[in-house]
Amino acid sequence: METTDSATEGDPLKRGEDGAETGTAPSATELKKKSCKEVLGFSKLTHWRTAVFFLSLFLCLTIVFAFSFIIPCPVRPQYLISWNRTFSEAATYDFLAIEDASKDKVMDVLFVLKNTEGSQNNTCAGAGLPSPCVFVLAVDGTDGETLWGRPLDPEFHWAQCGLNKDASRTWDCLLSHSDQLTAIDKYTGDVMWQQPHPPGLHTTVPVLSVPDLDRDKVSDVALVASDNSQTQLVFLSGKTGVQIGSTVVLDTTETASHLLHYTTEGSHYILLQKDTGLYGLALWRIAAKAGIEVGLKKDKHWEKNASTTSGLVPIYKSDSMRQVLRTGETDDSPNLLLVTGKEVALVNGKNLQLLWRFNSSSVLREPSFGHFNKDDVLDVVVEEEIGNYTKRVIILDGKSGGVLWEVNLLATPNSPRPASIHTTNSFSIFVFWGTMPSEINSTVPLISDRRSYMLHPLHSKVLLESTSSMDYIVTFKATLLERGRHAAYILLTGPDTEGAKGTVVLSKRKLKQDVPDSNVLRIGSGGSLETNEFIKEAFNRLRFSDW
Repeated sequence: METTDSATEGDPLKRGEDGAETGTAPSATELKKKSCKEVLGFSKLTHWRTAVFFLSLFLCLTIVFAFSFIIPCPVRPQYLISWNRTFSEAATYDFLAIEDASKDKVMDVLFVLKNTEGSQNNTCAGAGLPSPCVFVLAVDGTDGETLWGRPLDPEFHWAQCGLNKDASRTWDCLLSHSDQLTAIDKYTGDVMWQQPHPPGLHTTVPVLSVPDLDRDKVSDVALVASDNSQTQLVFLSGKTGVQIGSTVVLDTTETASHLLHYTTEGSHYILLQKDTGLYGLALWRIAAKAGIEVGLKKDKHWEKNASTTSGLVPIYKSDSMRQVLRTGETDDSPNLLLVTGKEVALVNGKNLQLLWRFNSSSVLREPSFGHFNKDDVLDVVVEEEIGNYTKRVIILDGKSGGVLWEVNLLATPNSPRPASIHTTNSFSIFVFWGTMPSEINSTVPLISDRRSYMLHPLHSKVLLESTSSMDYIVTFKATLLERGRHAAYILLTGPDTEGAKGTVVLSKRKLKQDVPDSNVLRIGSGGSLETNEFIKEAFNRLRFSDW
């Protein structure tokens, strides 16, 4: 008989310890042990996966809890729809700056006041100054409360803010007052430096922000002065206010105005408005005349047209040059809008070629810009006098110079220049001042007849009319108080003579605040078929945006 150790044909083969195949089948006990080990291994892996899952869930819940309860969420500013600040027995000036002075990402208002005190416990006598003195005040854009006030020696001449953009300076505003120049930090009102005004120079705005010429790693500034005989320039250190180099004579004749232009080649040119037209003078030439050795870039496109004797680059020749404006502050090399006694013209800021020309012999005030259509090119708002106390408000196409929209208004006295605020729909809302001829009985408009109007480009057959402040408007700005939202306009009113004593009022009104009580006026042929409620709702639905 066969023993149990002998393999038979029916038994499955199995390997012995020496690796040879045997005919012995695995026992039931061995199979059970092997199966249990596999199950136990899988069970341990499942436990690890469960532990990792719950650990991840715990970490996520901890982070959510920390951000929700432990780390506080930023508090949005609480706006007042409108606010007013009234100063009795005070004087003010045509200066209004919109800057973030409180570092809360909301724009605030800076202006100049002549008074005995700027705010409580901040007086001229307390600062050791004659009374009344000049106060530079910063008020909160959300509620109109005073952020800071800086008393300075009278008399006030001019001021300019926004000078620390893309610069390394620790101050933002420069003021000319008495016989001094004072640089002020817009966040605190602290005086960063104060220097005597350059002797013999009656400088005017704008202050030109120039590159670092004295190599102290702080951008510098240039002041231009002009009298009946010549035009001069002086460089000042942005860090200390001390003059850099010598005073330079830019031209042997008087210039009416000046601007700093930055070309696509990275070169700086000072634009001089003369009685024969507009000319550019390279900053590197001026710095060389001042005895300053610094590696400023040259622009080959401009320099090929420069005079071999004076270095002046002719940009536009006209015997009645009135104004020159940049068409956009955000462009690397913005185009130049020129206003003469005969026309409005746009010149390419890169190659100095004439882009278009619009005939106009009676432009009332400085043009403004906005987007009437959606071609991403700034359009131009011009107010043209047409006689009989009437003006024509025209919006010119920024690409071609053609007329996109127009309306006739009575030219009421003390009307600010037009303004605009951009929307998320790629067009702007336009604000301008005047009176509809049918709104008054007299043909001679008065300040009390003045109205403000809003134009919606998608509803160009209507205007939204609002009764404006009856006080004398010293200056006016329409702006966004926060990035991408809260469109408002700021009004500074006071006596009708600059520097005269009286009641000064600084006020803010939300742009949409006047919509419910405004009148909807149909203009042009045919007018609009939409109801008044539909038009007002179109204004209320607007969402505003930065350029």
